[in-house]
Amino acid sequence: MQENSGIKKNLRVLATVLCLVVGGFHIFDVSGIIVFSTMIIRIVHIAFMMTIAFLSFPLSKRKSLSGTGVDFAMRILFALVTIAGSLYMLLRWEDIAMTGGMTSPLDAIVGIVMILVVLEATRRSVGLALALIAAAFLVYPFLGPFLPGMLRTRAISLQRIFTFLFTTSEGIYGIPIGVSSTFIVLFCIYGAFLSEFGAGDFFYVVAKKMTKGLLAASAKTAVIFSTLIGMISGSAAGNVAVAGVFAIPWMKKEGYKDYEAGAIEALVSTGGQIMPPIMGAAAFIMAEILGTPYTNIMKAGIIPALLFFASTMIIVHLLAKKNGLQSKEDDEADQKVKTGVLEGGIHFLVPFVTLLAMMFMNFSPFKAAYWSILALLAVNIIWRRKIDRVFLDKIIRSLKDGAKATVPLAIACAAAGIISGVLSVTGLGSKISGMIVALSMGKQFLALLYTAIVAIILGMGLPTTAAYLILATVVTPALAEMGVPLLTAHFFVFFYGCLSTITPPVALASYVAAGIAGADINKVGWTAFRYGLPTYILPFMFVYGPGLLMQGTAIEIIWTVIVSLFGVYVISCGLVGYLKTNIPLWMRLVLFIGGAMMVLEGLATDLIGVALFLGCLAIVNLRLKRKTA
Repeated sequence: MQENSGIKKNLRVLATVLCLVVGGFHIFDVSGIIVFSTMIIRIVHIAFMMTIAFLSFPLSKRKSLSGTGVDFAMRILFALVTIAGSLYMLLRWEDIAMTGGMTSPLDAIVGIVMILVVLEATRRSVGLALALIAAAFLVYPFLGPFLPGMLRTRAISLQRIFTFLFTTSEGIYGIPIGVSSTFIVLFCIYGAFLSEFGAGDFFYVVAKKMTKGLLAASAKTAVIFSTLIGMISGSAAGNVAVAGVFAIPWMKKEGYKDYEAGAIEALVSTGGQIMPPIMGAAAFIMAEILGTPYTNIMKAGIIPALLFFASTMIIVHLLAKKNGLQSKEDDEADQKVKTGVLEGGIHFLVPFVTLLAMMFMNFSPFKAAYWSILALLAVNIIWRRKIDRVFLDKIIRSLKDGAKATVPLAIACAAAGIISGVLSVTGLGSKISGMIVALSMGKQFLALLYTAIVAIILGMGLPTTAAYLILATVVTPALAEMGVPLLTAHFFVFFYGCLSTITPPVALASYVAAGIAGADINKVGWTAFRYGLPTYILPFMFVYGPGLLMQGTAIEIIWTVIVSLFGVYVISCGLVGYLKTNIPLWMRLVLFIGGAMMVLEGLATDLIGVALFLGCLAIVNLRLKRKTA
């Protein structure tokens, strides 16, 4: 047993060293000091990430297998196979490119092994769901010739399938890994640097200052804090794990029930994936697929993100009013500490300004992240006026933590590459898209509804990156054919891919929040889903009101935002059951319908929604007047 413990420690040390090496590799690459070709970067990136995954994640979570000799032997074996297969590709890719894609049976054999290794790495580091979905897509080319109707496909040779997935830029080394090896890894490292150098404390104090004196101040602080953390996290479950440790106890202390606190944290952490400037890995992939600067994606995401944030704040406020909760004030000592942190954290604005300024000057996002890291280090040196062991240790930990955070995202991208490669080589994507168009019978609303359902179901248990990539390949062409602008169609599926993390029965963000809150998983999941219902309607809002994506004239954008915000408020009143006082079920339903009416395009539906709200408000005022009479 002691021998196994020693092996585990050695593997952990080796994984840490590899994290530092790959983190340094990507920093040097983006700096321009050492320039590598795109394919080499992608091969090296996924080789390191899978090797780290095999050294870090056990064969099974069961205690009977984890930490055993068999477990460690399999870890080392898979790591060695990963390295061997990657070295083979490093030596072969130029020859394949120079011969116009000519491949050999040996390429196919190595390809089969590497694809299986990717699936195993996915199972260990991301989860069984994505591994099974990727495996199912992998089986389709062999079953396709025997399937009926539109699902039938031509026969494709085994060599053609696996060499396409292994040796081309449309399989495991495709766009998803390209994004992971540039955007994702740099922003994960950037987030780790901010966290290590104390940005989390600064965010907390900023949130505290913004909510001082407000009703339910601690809960609103938690919402703002989690949103700020989410801006540099980009992962809902990861955001809950980081911010929820602080935010959930604050809400419980203020009087929120444990499941309410967990649900609110899961909801707001999900919103972090759509909050600029870092909108999660999927947003970078969206920019690549659309061939548009990332700043365009950021600008389009600002209003939906703010509406998501506003919806959560409204829910928190209404719950506090309904339950008669009061704010918990800080004592004088806490106030002094927070003032000191605020004054000492102003320099965190420099890397943020650097990041945004460079992106809006049309620098690539990963270049902007690189220079923001340098700006952060520079202002810390100026602020502290010294470079010591503590400073250097923080740099090392930041590189390690950033690379480690990239591992599951990178492997999810590799698995997504398998799926997108199969869709491409078989033409399955266009077939499914055609089926959606046929089922919707030419009705845009039905196409949107089917897409939303498919997106939520597919996203359950999957990382947003993988869910979005599949949906972008399969569904967005159908929406575009139905008259939905391409950017809007991509945002539509991206939004629902994000919301899948709080959609029961498989709601990853809610599961993490429930663990921290000490609450029932199902109760947290369904409560988060209920509180998040206004955000489930948001994608329909920006289809029917393109002003939400900054499309249209200034007047159209302002009008759409006002109507949407009011609609979100009305729906929230119905969900919580509070409008100046507790309201009956029938009135809650009327308010929900009234808010939903404002989603539909046209002045008439907006006026109907407003009329329903005013009618409910008049009844409430009349009842309150009678009580006080």
